[in-house]
Amino acid sequence: MTSIEHAPTPVPTPPHRLAILDDHELIVDGLARWFTDFASDFTVVIRATSWMDLVRDPEFPVDLVLMDLQLGDTVSIESRIRACRAAGAKVVVVTAIDDDESRRRSLVAGAAGFVSKTLPADQLVDYARRVMNGERLPRHPAAASRTDAAGAGDVVDHHGVALSAAEEKALRYYAQGLSTVEVGRRMEVGYETAKTYLRRVREKYAKAGRPASRKAELIRRAAEDGYLE
Repeated sequence: MTSIEHAPTPVPTPPHRLAILDDHELIVDGLARWFTDFASDFTVVIRATSWMDLVRDPEFPVDLVLMDLQLGDTVSIESRIRACRAAGAKVVVVTAIDDDESRRRSLVAGAAGFVSKTLPADQLVDYARRVMNGERLPRHPAAASRTDAAGAGDVVDHHGVALSAAEEKALRYYAQGLSTVEVGRRMEVGYETAKTYLRRVREKYAKAGRPASRKAELIRRAAEDGYLE
Protein backbone atom coordinates (compact mmCIF):
# COMPACT_ATOMS: atom_id res chain seq x y z
CA MET A 1 0.00 0.00 0.00
CA THR A 2 1.44 3.29 -1.09
CA SER A 3 1.84 5.85 1.68
CA ILE A 4 0.68 9.39 1.02
CA GLU A 5 3.08 12.15 1.97
CA HIS A 6 1.50 15.29 3.33
CA ALA A 7 3.09 18.69 3.09
CA PRO A 8 4.14 20.05 6.47
CA THR A 9 1.67 22.41 8.05
CA PRO A 10 3.07 25.95 7.77
CA VAL A 11 3.92 27.61 11.07
CA PRO A 12 1.89 30.81 11.49
CA THR A 13 3.90 34.00 11.65
CA PRO A 14 3.49 35.76 15.00
CA PRO A 15 2.02 39.26 14.78
CA HIS A 16 4.31 42.27 14.84
CA ARG A 17 4.51 43.83 18.31
CA LEU A 18 3.45 47.47 18.07
CA ALA A 19 3.85 50.49 20.34
CA ILE A 20 1.92 53.73 19.88
CA LEU A 21 3.42 56.90 21.37
CA ASP A 22 1.46 60.16 21.28
CA ASP A 23 0.77 62.73 23.99
CA HIS A 24 -2.92 62.76 23.05
CA GLU A 25 -4.62 59.75 24.60
CA LEU A 26 -7.50 59.98 22.13
CA ILE A 27 -5.11 59.41 19.22
CA VAL A 28 -3.37 56.52 21.01
CA ASP A 29 -6.67 54.79 21.74
CA GLY A 30 -8.03 55.42 18.24
CA LEU A 31 -4.98 53.98 16.49
CA ALA A 32 -4.82 51.05 18.89
CA ARG A 33 -8.46 50.19 18.22
CA TRP A 34 -7.99 50.41 14.45
CA PHE A 35 -4.95 48.11 14.44
CA THR A 36 -6.72 45.69 16.79
CA ASP A 37 -9.87 45.56 14.66
CA PHE A 38 -8.38 45.63 11.16
CA ALA A 39 -4.77 44.45 11.34
CA SER A 40 -4.48 40.95 12.76
CA ASP A 41 -0.80 40.88 11.73
CA PHE A 42 -0.11 43.45 14.46
CA THR A 43 -0.69 43.34 18.19
CA VAL A 44 -0.63 46.56 20.20
CA VAL A 45 1.46 45.84 23.30
CA ILE A 46 2.25 49.41 24.43
CA ARG A 47 0.02 52.48 24.55
CA ALA A 48 2.10 55.41 25.77
CA THR A 49 1.46 59.14 26.14
CA SER A 50 5.04 60.02 27.14
CA TRP A 51 8.55 58.95 26.23
CA MET A 52 9.24 57.59 29.71
CA ASP A 53 6.03 55.55 29.63
CA LEU A 54 7.33 53.88 26.48
CA VAL A 55 10.86 53.01 27.56
CA ARG A 56 9.81 51.94 31.07
CA ASP A 57 7.15 49.57 29.80
CA PRO A 58 8.20 45.92 30.33
CA GLU A 59 7.13 45.16 26.74
CA PHE A 60 9.80 47.54 25.37
CA PRO A 61 11.52 47.08 22.95
CA VAL A 62 8.88 46.21 20.36
CA ASP A 63 9.05 45.56 16.62
CA LEU A 64 7.61 48.91 15.55
CA VAL A 65 6.92 52.24 17.25
CA LEU A 66 4.44 54.72 15.80
CA MET A 67 5.84 57.92 17.31
CA ASP A 68 4.49 61.46 17.47
CA LEU A 69 7.03 64.08 16.42
CA GLN A 70 6.33 66.53 19.26
CA LEU A 71 5.85 65.37 22.83
CA GLY A 72 5.65 67.44 25.97
CA ASP A 73 9.18 66.62 27.14
CA THR A 74 12.77 67.70 26.55
CA VAL A 75 13.97 64.62 24.66
CA SER A 76 14.58 65.37 20.99
CA ILE A 77 13.00 63.36 18.20
CA GLU A 78 16.49 62.28 17.08
CA SER A 79 17.32 60.87 20.52
CA ARG A 80 14.01 59.04 20.76
CA ILE A 81 14.42 57.47 17.33
CA ARG A 82 18.03 56.45 17.94
CA ALA A 83 17.19 54.91 21.29
CA CYS A 84 14.40 52.83 19.74
CA ARG A 85 16.62 51.76 16.85
CA ALA A 86 19.42 50.82 19.26
CA ALA A 87 16.96 48.63 21.16
CA GLY A 88 15.92 46.90 17.94
CA ALA A 89 12.63 48.67 17.15
CA LYS A 90 11.74 50.28 13.85
CA VAL A 91 10.16 53.75 14.00
CA VAL A 92 7.55 55.54 11.92
CA VAL A 93 7.05 59.18 12.83
CA VAL A 94 3.37 60.18 12.66
CA THR A 95 2.97 63.93 12.86
CA ALA A 96 0.76 66.94 12.27
CA ILE A 97 3.88 68.91 11.26
CA ASP A 98 4.70 67.59 7.79
CA ASP A 99 7.60 69.81 6.78
CA ASP A 100 10.86 69.02 5.01
CA GLU A 101 13.13 69.85 7.96
CA SER A 102 11.25 67.62 10.40
CA ARG A 103 11.21 64.84 7.83
CA ARG A 104 14.96 65.23 7.24
CA ARG A 105 15.76 65.16 10.96
CA SER A 106 13.68 62.03 11.48
CA LEU A 107 15.13 60.13 8.55
CA VAL A 108 18.71 61.08 9.40
CA ALA A 109 18.13 59.75 12.93
CA GLY A 110 17.03 56.40 11.51
CA ALA A 111 13.24 56.51 11.20
CA ALA A 112 11.86 54.07 8.62
CA GLY A 113 9.11 56.48 7.66
CA PHE A 114 7.55 59.89 8.22
CA VAL A 115 3.82 60.32 7.63
CA SER A 116 1.19 62.97 8.25
CA LYS A 117 -1.62 62.50 10.76
CA THR A 118 -3.98 63.36 7.93
CA LEU A 119 -3.22 59.94 6.42
CA PRO A 120 -6.31 57.67 6.62
CA ALA A 121 -5.97 54.90 9.21
CA ASP A 122 -6.18 52.10 6.65
CA GLN A 123 -3.30 53.63 4.70
CA LEU A 124 -1.27 53.95 7.90
CA VAL A 125 -1.77 50.23 8.53
CA ASP A 126 -0.60 49.48 5.00
CA TYR A 127 2.40 51.77 5.52
CA ALA A 128 3.30 49.97 8.75
CA ARG A 129 3.17 46.65 6.91
CA ARG A 130 5.51 47.96 4.23
CA VAL A 131 7.95 49.10 6.88
CA MET A 132 7.89 45.68 8.56
CA ASN A 133 8.54 44.13 5.14
CA GLY A 134 11.77 46.10 4.98
CA GLU A 135 10.77 49.10 2.88
CA ARG A 136 12.38 52.43 3.77
CA LEU A 137 12.10 56.01 2.58
CA PRO A 138 15.20 57.52 0.94
CA ARG A 139 17.85 58.37 3.49
CA HIS A 140 19.48 61.74 3.84
CA PRO A 141 23.22 62.14 4.51
CA ALA A 142 24.13 61.43 8.09
CA ALA A 143 24.26 64.43 10.37
CA ALA A 144 27.57 65.57 11.78
CA SER A 145 28.43 64.17 15.18
CA ARG A 146 28.30 66.38 18.23
CA THR A 147 31.47 67.54 19.92
CA ASP A 148 32.02 67.05 23.60
CA ALA A 149 34.79 68.86 25.46
CA ALA A 150 34.29 67.27 28.87
CA GLY A 151 37.40 65.76 30.43
CA ALA A 152 37.66 62.08 31.28
CA GLY A 153 38.06 62.83 34.99
CA ASP A 154 34.85 64.81 35.48
CA VAL A 155 32.03 62.97 37.22
CA VAL A 156 28.29 63.45 36.69
CA ASP A 157 25.84 62.05 39.23
CA HIS A 158 22.33 61.05 38.07
CA HIS A 159 20.02 59.49 40.65
CA GLY A 160 22.88 58.03 42.69
CA VAL A 161 24.82 56.75 39.66
CA ALA A 162 28.05 58.74 39.35
CA LEU A 163 29.55 58.42 35.89
CA SER A 164 32.84 59.85 34.71
CA ALA A 165 32.69 62.07 31.65
CA ALA A 166 34.16 59.24 29.56
CA GLU A 167 31.58 56.76 30.85
CA GLU A 168 28.78 59.23 30.19
CA LYS A 169 30.02 59.86 26.67
CA ALA A 170 30.20 56.12 25.98
CA LEU A 171 26.67 55.67 27.31
CA ARG A 172 25.30 58.50 25.17
CA TYR A 173 26.86 57.10 22.00
CA TYR A 174 25.78 53.54 22.78
CA ALA A 175 22.20 54.60 23.54
CA GLN A 176 22.08 56.41 20.20
CA GLY A 177 22.58 53.10 18.42
CA LEU A 178 26.35 52.87 17.97
CA SER A 179 28.08 49.53 18.46
CA THR A 180 30.89 49.20 21.00
CA VAL A 181 33.40 49.36 18.15
CA GLU A 182 31.80 52.57 16.86
CA VAL A 183 31.72 54.04 20.36
CA GLY A 184 35.47 53.50 20.57
CA ARG A 185 36.02 55.16 17.20
CA ARG A 186 33.93 58.20 18.18
CA MET A 187 35.83 58.52 21.45
CA GLU A 188 39.16 57.82 19.74
CA VAL A 189 39.91 54.92 22.08
CA GLY A 190 40.35 51.21 21.54
CA TYR A 191 37.56 48.65 21.54
CA GLU A 192 38.56 47.22 24.92
CA THR A 193 38.57 50.69 26.48
CA ALA A 194 35.10 51.47 25.15
CA LYS A 195 33.92 48.07 26.36
CA THR A 196 35.34 48.81 29.80
CA TYR A 197 33.53 52.16 29.99
CA LEU A 198 30.20 50.48 29.19
CA ARG A 199 30.89 47.64 31.63
CA ARG A 200 31.55 50.17 34.38
CA VAL A 201 28.30 51.97 33.54
CA ARG A 202 26.35 48.72 33.83
CA GLU A 203 28.06 47.86 37.11
CA LYS A 204 27.27 51.27 38.61
CA TYR A 205 23.60 51.01 37.66
CA ALA A 206 23.45 47.50 39.09
CA LYS A 207 24.94 48.69 42.39
CA ALA A 208 22.28 51.41 42.50
CA GLY A 209 19.57 48.76 42.20
CA ARG A 210 18.78 49.68 38.59
CA PRO A 211 19.65 46.68 36.38
CA ALA A 212 21.20 47.52 33.02
CA SER A 213 22.74 44.26 31.82
CA ARG A 214 20.53 44.07 28.71
CA LYS A 215 20.84 46.66 25.96
CA ALA A 216 17.18 47.68 26.27
CA GLU A 217 17.65 48.17 30.02
CA LEU A 218 20.71 50.34 29.51
CA ILE A 219 18.85 52.50 26.99
CA ARG A 220 16.00 52.79 29.50
CA ARG A 221 18.43 54.02 32.19
CA ALA A 222 19.94 56.51 29.76
CA ALA A 223 16.48 57.87 28.98
CA GLU A 224 15.50 58.03 32.66
CA ASP A 225 18.62 60.01 33.55
CA GLY A 226 18.42 62.50 30.71
CA TYR A 227 21.32 61.25 28.62
CA LEU A 228 19.18 61.24 25.47
CA GLU A 229 18.23 64.91 25.55
